[in-house]
Amino acid sequence: MGTSVFYFVATLSVIFSLMVIFSKNPVHSVLYLIVTFFTFTVHYILLNAQFLAVVNFIVYMGAIMVLFLFVLMLLNLNKDNEPLKSTLVKVVGVIAGCCLVVTLVGTLKATAISDPVILRNPNLGLVKNLGKELFGPFMLPFELCSILLLSAMVGAILLTKKEKV
Repeated sequence: MGTSVFYFVATLSVIFSLMVIFSKNPVHSVLYLIVTFFTFTVHYILLNAQFLAVVNFIVYMGAIMVLFLFVLMLLNLNKDNEPLKSTLVKVVGVIAGCCLVVTLVGTLKATAISDPVILRNPNLGLVKNLGKELFGPFMLPFELCSILLLSAMVGAILLTKKEKV
């Protein structure tokens, strides 16, 4: 059951990522990219990484993709502009396509060897274990990062604050 769901979602990921590339309308490309990120979230859930799934859902699908849509709508890219089709772009496209084919062949050989859904440690990726690691041996670096982020935030506020004359 888990393997069939994995392959179904992986197929959807590949299909929608190709639709991102081949779509003529940039707004449709961004919408296909949102669906692709959703399939990545499903992959994270299948791999028992709930924290990464939630972060992917909130940060990428919620914030960054909305920012992409706003930028595309502000730039008004729906004009009838033909993209620059030089020979360099075509050569780079062929090289990137060959790299994709090599990656897909290597992936198919790797999946024939092992089952991609089986986890050696079923507790891997749980939020409880992430919290134990962050507040256990990595407590000092975690707190230092929070102080660094707080000081950067205060510095940004002070830099943008208008001085009264």
